Amino acid sequence: MHINIQFFGLPAALTLSLVLIGCSKPAPEPAKEIAQVGVITVSTQKISITTELPGRTAPWQIAEVRPQVGGIILQRMFREGADVKAHQTLYQIDPAIYKTTYNSAQATLAKVEANLSSVKLKAERYAELVKINAVSQQDFDDAQASARQAVAEVAASRSAVETARINLDYTRITSPISGRIGISTVTPGALLTANQAVALTTVQQLDPIYVDITQPTTELIRMKHRLENGELKRAGGDAVKVKLLLDNNTPYALAGRLEFSDVTVGQGTGTVTLRAVFPNPKHDLLPGMFVRAVLEQGVNEQALVVPQQGVTHDARGNATALVLGSDGLVALRILELGDALGNQWVVKSGLSPGDRLIVDGLQKVKPGEPAKALAIADPNSVKP
Repeated sequence: MHINIQFFGLPAALTLSLVLIGCSKPAPEPAKEIAQVGVITVSTQKISITTELPGRTAPWQIAEVRPQVGGIILQRMFREGADVKAHQTLYQIDPAIYKTTYNSAQATLAKVEANLSSVKLKAERYAELVKINAVSQQDFDDAQASARQAVAEVAASRSAVETARINLDYTRITSPISGRIGISTVTPGALLTANQAVALTTVQQLDPIYVDITQPTTELIRMKHRLENGELKRAGGDAVKVKLLLDNNTPYALAGRLEFSDVTVGQGTGTVTLRAVFPNPKHDLLPGMFVRAVLEQGVNEQALVVPQQGVTHDARGNATALVLGSDGLVALRILELGDALGNQWVVKSGLSPGDRLIVDGLQKVKPGEPAKALAIADPNSVKP
């Protein structure tokens, strides 16, 4: 009897427990707080399209100094690395032999000039005498020929004097241009020959200075098409401004202009050479320096520009952005990006003017979730 009471009492206890559990209500979950995100309103603006290309500096003018007459150098009259003026004397060759030649040519000229006076007078007299048959026609013809010969001798002697004077002047080797002079390859006492192969020194004009830039033909064609189809407008008419970045990434203070574009494409590199001119009053730019040129190639009047911290990439490499819709929900956009302008992107498609782009708090929200907007005036103040 005792055993039967325990057997039938156990299900009743379990049933009572289940009834009590079923009557208890689960505790309500706390409401999720809506995330606050920083947004900017996307708008169009006018931007300059620039291209950064490698280049090297080259002198505006360069002259290799060589002797035009031979002789021994008596004196070098410049300091290496200094600035020299055009026609400034650089070297002095021993002029002794050239002075002698010049004096001899002058003496010969004086001799033939004296002879010319005599034969001209004789020819004039014979011209009168032949009229009255006082001299023969042959004597008259000989006198006329002698006069013409004397005139030719005077002309030849004057040319010889001028040649001797020029050679004497060439003993003073002067600078053909103004600029900075380089290392001298000779010293006083050296024997020079006329028009020798080895230059004595080199003078380079550095202000202004050229910058030779190489641009891929693919980029040149792409920019040309963008200008033709109206996507871009030419900056400042036909003028193309150029800025420089030095090898240490320091911007050069003065702007230059594009001088010309080569008409030949390098077969090995597929590039064309552009030449720009820059003022260089302090000689900060030296020939052969590696620089990067920033060319202003066009203007986009209606560009959508957004900060880079508002753009991410998905697993497939697509550029994406999160925007906050008018309904307060976050939406995902797939973007097509254009040029990079510093810390900003030009957006070709995926965004429209007036969209609220999320640039701060991207990690707090997901597409489809609600969010509160906090307008950001300066996107650059947001840490990525």
